[in-house]
Order: sequence, then structure tokens, then C-alpha cells
Amino acid sequence: MPMLRRILTLSMLTLLMQQTVHADATDDLRREAGHPATVESRLRQLATNPDWEVRQVIARNRKSPQDLLHQLAADPHPQVRIGVATNLKTAENTFVFLAKDEDLAVRSVVARFEYVPVSALLILSRDPRGEIRMEVAQSFNVTREILQALSQDSLDEIRAIAQLGLQRLQAEGQ
Repeated sequence: MPMLRRILTLSMLTLLMQQTVHADATDDLRREAGHPATVESRLRQLATNPDWEVRQVIARNRKSPQDLLHQLAADPHPQVRIGVATNLKTAENTFVFLAKDEDLAVRSVVARFEYVPVSALLILSRDPRGEIRMEVAQSFNVTREILQALSQDSLDEIRAIAQLGLQRLQAEGQ
């Protein structure tokens, strides 16, 4: 029995050490993926890493090229797509793509992002989910035309927010 206990203890220690080494290696990859000096070719390599957190860091890296961000906008993990949606370097066509995302959280982040283009807001203003349309009505980038459409929404709260937005624009002389 003592021999079996020793073998099990050694096995557990070996497993723990392997997990620690793997975690350290993943942390190193995340640091590399987020570093501004990481070259584009390496970012492209890291974008295929099986660890979604590595891909998420690349999606947030402002040095990531727009075509790579567009590729990551189709990533299976929503946190990677959210990373793309909050990157200032993300192109308009990628925001439009993300505005049609199946994941509610991704669409919500796109609707709330300070620099979201109007073309994405237009798509989101027709979203089947009321909470997304509400976020569009509250957006800093919403246009008079979108607010006018939302002022006819089926939900009272969205209509009210849209009408307040229209009043605000009018008061600002826009």
C-alpha cells in the first residue's frame, strides 16, 4: 500500500507540474499576442491557437491587421468576437458582419461600442431582440433616421428613448 500511495503521489505531482508548465506557456503566448511589437506574421500564427484566450488577445490587439480581425470575427468563441468588436482598428465591414452575429452578447457589445459605424447600427436597429434596439436608441452614434425608425418601435420603452434622442438632436441643432 505505501508503494501505491507513493506512485499515486508522484503521478499527481507530475500532472500538476505539467498543468503548470502548460499554463505558463499559454500565459507567454497571451503576452506575445498582445504585445505591440509582435510582427504580423506571428499574430497570424497565434490566431490559429486552440486557446480562445490567445485569440481574444489578438482580437483586442490594435496592431492586428484588419483582415485578421475580420477572420477572428467568425471565431467560434464569442469572447474572441467581442474582442474584435471593441478593437478601434476593426473595419466597417467587420462591424456589419458582427451586427448579424447569432450571439446576443456580441450584438450587444457592437451596439454599445462608442465607435460603431452607423451601418452596423442600422442593422442592429432592426434586431429581433428589444434590448439590442434599446441599446441602438441610446448609442452616441445613432442618426436621426435610425431614431425616427425606432420612434415607431413596437416596444413603448424603445419609442420613448428614441423620441428623447430626437429631442436631444434637435436641441443640439442636428
